Amino acid sequence: MNRGPVCCLFLSLEIVSFFGCSGSSEQAPLAKRPPVTVRVETVAAKDIPVQLRAVGTVEAFSTVTVKPQAGGILQEIHFREGQEVRKGDLLFTIDPRLYEAQAAQAEANLAKNQAQTRHAEVEVRRYEDLVNKDFVTQEQFEQIKTNADALRADHQAEEAALESARLQLSYCFIHSPVGGRTGSLKIHPGNVVKVGETELVTIHQIRPIHVRFSLPEQELGEIRQHMKSGELKVDVLVSRGVETDRLSGTLTFVDNMVDISTGTIQLKAAFQNEEGILWPGQFVDVELTLATLRDAIVVPSQTVQTGQQGAYVFVVKPDSTVELRPVEVEITGEKETVIREGLKVAETVVTDGQLNLIPGDRVMIPSDGHGG
Repeated sequence: MNRGPVCCLFLSLEIVSFFGCSGSSEQAPLAKRPPVTVRVETVAAKDIPVQLRAVGTVEAFSTVTVKPQAGGILQEIHFREGQEVRKGDLLFTIDPRLYEAQAAQAEANLAKNQAQTRHAEVEVRRYEDLVNKDFVTQEQFEQIKTNADALRADHQAEEAALESARLQLSYCFIHSPVGGRTGSLKIHPGNVVKVGETELVTIHQIRPIHVRFSLPEQELGEIRQHMKSGELKVDVLVSRGVETDRLSGTLTFVDNMVDISTGTIQLKAAFQNEEGILWPGQFVDVELTLATLRDAIVVPSQTVQTGQQGAYVFVVKPDSTVELRPVEVEITGEKETVIREGLKVAETVVTDGQLNLIPGDRVMIPSDGHGG
């Protein structure tokens, strides 16, 4: 039988007995943990906007494709591609000579008819006197009167023909129907244009301008609830290299149905865009503000940690030790978090170094560690 293990057991017991007897009869206390270096922030109260964020697309307020209402040879273009134009500005001239001739002919026909009508009216008055004296028959008088009535009807037709000719002539001078920025020209002088078919240029109205974006359908109820209180503010952020422009507008449109393929609702906001920063087709970051929380308890977002029992923060007490404090979070933002319950204004919380802490630890704050 192998007895090696028994010998080892007796030897181990002897060593334990030796060291146990040579030491103190009382257990030595645990060594204290050294102070932990952390960064801290003071709890503040401020007004915080309740916002929904999305990515939006800039759209022209209105888009007009200019087409001719008169056919002929394009004679002249009165603007440059990409130029901003005002409503009513002259854009194109179509050769007007044919339409000028038609208008002149209509004027001549009307003048001829006016002369005939005046003569017929004189004849009516003359025959009316003659029929009363029995110099002409009633039938002759009625014939003269009918002729005058026909000429008056012709007069109205000639006036309408002249108005139509003048209208056709005016179509030779194409004016901008809206104010906006012109796109590329789709035709050049010398080309023949057809009524209602030839596209000349497209104009995008960019002042004001729209931004379209979508949000999850779960947000629709809250959006509609806040809309009852008035207009909702919408901000867009436009990156320009190292700088970011912020423009403010108002929510103007909520679609009347949810997109069942994406589970989102389409919205639209209007912006004055006076400086022309927003451009059709551009992607922008959108912030829809629903309400503002007044005097909310706010801490940097990195302050709040999550454990098995929920959210918590480390609070620095006056004796420089830390306390683990459970909190209830109301809103979590990218930089700041709103605390519903668990903290008070002016308390000091740890913003960096929490992973090295256990409750009761003493902390050390470097000279640049406050407000980090």
